[in-house]
Amino acid sequence: QVQLVESGGGSVQAGGSLKLSCKASGVTRYDLNRYCLGWFRQPPGKEREAVANIDGDGDTSYSDAVKGRFTISRDHREKVLYLQMNSLTPEDTAMYYCAADKPPCSAATLAAVGTWGQGIQVTVSL
Repeated sequence: QVQLVESGGGSVQAGGSLKLSCKASGVTRYDLNRYCLGWFRQPPGKEREAVANIDGDGDTSYSDAVKGRFTISRDHREKVLYLQMNSLTPEDTAMYYCAADKPPCSAATLAAVGTWGQGIQVTVSL
């Protein structure tokens, strides 16, 4: 069973950047290459929301809130999922989670049946 561990969170001032990583284990590179991987976030006092996802072919999808500022990518060899976050605003403050599931790839499927990491905090201040 795949396990996921996020890293790279922290505090940053508005306008800054952070890069989150999500390391997968418990699955071979061959199998993970087919997985749908994604990032979600839960701002304080709000519902969890999808941020971005990427399929095994590298096709990506982003929420409107982050499109043009965030970039999702994956390293097949190292079994790592990334989220490069630029031009951060206080509205990006949240607990960020990575998720994984077998194809087909969609945020809805990941949210419903995916395997999740423990989450990592991102705080953006003015």
